[in-house]
Amino acid sequence: MIRIRLSTPADGERAVEIWRDAVDATHDFLTAEDRAAIEAEVRSFLPAASLWLAVDDDDRPVGFMLLDGSSMEALFIDPAYRGTGVGRALVAHALERHPVLTTEVNQQNERAAGFYERLGFVPTGRSERDGQGRAYPLIHLRFARQS
Repeated sequence: MIRIRLSTPADGERAVEIWRDAVDATHDFLTAEDRAAIEAEVRSFLPAASLWLAVDDDDRPVGFMLLDGSSMEALFIDPAYRGTGVGRALVAHALERHPVLTTEVNQQNERAAGFYERLGFVPTGRSERDGQGRAYPLIHLRFARQS
């Protein structure tokens, strides 16, 4: 059974491992140079970030989410757990705290874009470059509960 909890400093390396494995499984559009540069950036901040973790019965993280207010800045799932409801559980956890939730997804990551669409997120805009100015277009998404 998956449970959601806040990260601790001891979870930092596992979070980086989840990020790396998830990116390697889903971001084949990245150049090798960009992939290496992004990993260096991630390694510099992710271990100290306050994350929501999805953990298994042994309290081992299998996915994580980074929330900044009502913005979901990151959602990464261990590839071995994709399709098992871990991503949905993390998004549901975010929506319990923020009924209006925004996020961004790489346009080239069609599986992730489809995941958000199935959950009810709608596009609100697009950027030609990612947050670091790289030429990876982003789709801006928003979820708002229907009343």
